[in-house]
Amino acid sequence: MADRIILHCDLNNFFASVSLLSNPTLYDMPVAVCGSVEARHGIVIAKNEIAKKFGVKTAEAIWEAKRKCPELVTLPPDYKKYHEYSLKAREIYARYTDLIEPFGIDECWLDVTGSTLLFGSGEQIADKIRRDVKSELGITISVGVSFNKVFAKLGSDMKKPDAITVISRENFRQKVWKLPVSDLLFVGKKTAEKLNQNGIFTVGDVTKCDDDMLSRLLGKAGAQLKRYALGEDKSLVMPPSEDDMPKSIGRTVTPPNDICVPGDVWKIYINIAEEISEILHNKGLYAATIQVHTRDSNLKTKEYSHTLINPLNTSILLAREAMKIFEKNYNWDLPLRSVGFRVTNLKGENAAFQTDLFGEQNDDQKQEIIENSILSVRKKFGTDSLRRGRSCEK
Repeated sequence: MADRIILHCDLNNFFASVSLLSNPTLYDMPVAVCGSVEARHGIVIAKNEIAKKFGVKTAEAIWEAKRKCPELVTLPPDYKKYHEYSLKAREIYARYTDLIEPFGIDECWLDVTGSTLLFGSGEQIADKIRRDVKSELGITISVGVSFNKVFAKLGSDMKKPDAITVISRENFRQKVWKLPVSDLLFVGKKTAEKLNQNGIFTVGDVTKCDDDMLSRLLGKAGAQLKRYALGEDKSLVMPPSEDDMPKSIGRTVTPPNDICVPGDVWKIYINIAEEISEILHNKGLYAATIQVHTRDSNLKTKEYSHTLINPLNTSILLAREAMKIFEKNYNWDLPLRSVGFRVTNLKGENAAFQTDLFGEQNDDQKQEIIENSILSVRKKFGTDSLRRGRSCEK
């Protein structure tokens, strides 16, 4: 059976590249997309190639980046535009195949095995996509071409920007095995450190390891890692479907000033809960587990979770449960820099509910009826047509 032809398309410096489209006079300058200093998100989110050459790194503080590069220009993020350009890129990919699997906002795998009769070899298709993206969107892309997803991803990382790298069955030992083991997909910092401590430094080193040794080090993932290094990844390119459901929903909020009283936590929770509830209702889901996040003024982060007897999708009830978890676990030794919560362990509408012998669910059912009415009004007249009193500005 012939090998598959898999592409991994990675839009280069995506946030910075898209932001520069609106600021063409900055093309020849070091530029970074950064969070708001005023909102205390003052870190580098993305940077262009020129800033990279100065050593500017993602996730470092703006002041650190400017110490390395005093001429650095900072731009605010424009997530709406990033989403728009991500969709435009996928529309280009769709000209060549319908087997497209997103891997974040700026990366996708494509299976073009069935497209070669129309568009040429995998490398030729990659070059067509590269030129289309550059001429139509004004940004560049790096494409890895290989016979599996793991090596295609490695290929797109090997040569940037605006480049194509082919990793074939004939050359992968020469191209891949000399790379640091940390370059392999799903090998994070801690895994790499553990492997390095045991004398495993390159992808090739992994292939020489005994399966039992890798299992002792990494559990079940150890044997899988060796399969990847040997080029035996058989995972399919899986396009998303309408039935795909989120694994978790939520967010964290960092207000302009430290949080010092429970009432301010509640205001944040009710706003987050309304966002979560709307998504749950739209997807026909209920949340069985609530996970609360805190980050104090010393930047120490903690998370606490609780699994509910009966799953919920009503905003006020979700906020109340999150507040219970928070009050049970946080003792206010320090003010809070940020708080948030997310829901996980999501269930469908047919999720089993434990029978309530004492009628305590009556209030929950009433709240759900109210919630459904609120959502219906908002759907018809807009999100701001009905707002809770605590979320309104004075």
